[in-house]
Amino acid sequence: MDVRKLKEIYEGIRPTIENRLEEFKKLYKDSDDSRIFAEMAFCLLTPQSKARVCWSAIEKLMESGALYTGDQKEILKYLKGVRFSERKAQYIVLARNMFFDGKRWNLKSFIDSFNDALDLREWLVENIKGYGYKEASHFLRNIGKGENLAILDRHILKNLALFGVIPEIPKSLSKSRYLYIEDKMREFSKEIGIPMDHLDLLLWYKEAGEVFK
Repeated sequence: MDVRKLKEIYEGIRPTIENRLEEFKKLYKDSDDSRIFAEMAFCLLTPQSKARVCWSAIEKLMESGALYTGDQKEILKYLKGVRFSERKAQYIVLARNMFFDGKRWNLKSFIDSFNDALDLREWLVENIKGYGYKEASHFLRNIGKGENLAILDRHILKNLALFGVIPEIPKSLSKSRYLYIEDKMREFSKEIGIPMDHLDLLLWYKEAGEVFK
């Protein structure tokens, strides 16, 4: 596929992408901390697992209340089909303990204390066990705060290689390699006139056939 064909696909689904990104921003504006934490937890589950399966698990965890009060063992019960589920259940508990003392949340106030998404992402990577740059970027995008960040999952990397943005799909992503590829994706985004957050959802759609999260 060439860039011309990619732009054709984009024009066809642009309204869907714009609506989805607006929903992410509205979610953050209108939701309480516990709902925002669900997005944080979702992005802890997604590595090497299907997004739909992970979100289904989060919905069940929210409905049962286990996401907010359950221990690792209880959370684990809901992680059917999620890879490395024991470890990820632990990560959810550890992340929750950072922002919820059992009575009061401070997640949104903490997020709002940052003026720069890059600084916030750096903090998340350094302090949230289970988050690398991809997961932290994914979380920030899903709460409407990752407009200029790349979520370098297999779908995106495959397409960046396909369009010649990078020479090949890297076997692993160190911090320096992640940031380098992110910069290359930003350049590509400007070159073809498709905003960075739109491009992410477009390439994901091209591979998965849907605009999800």
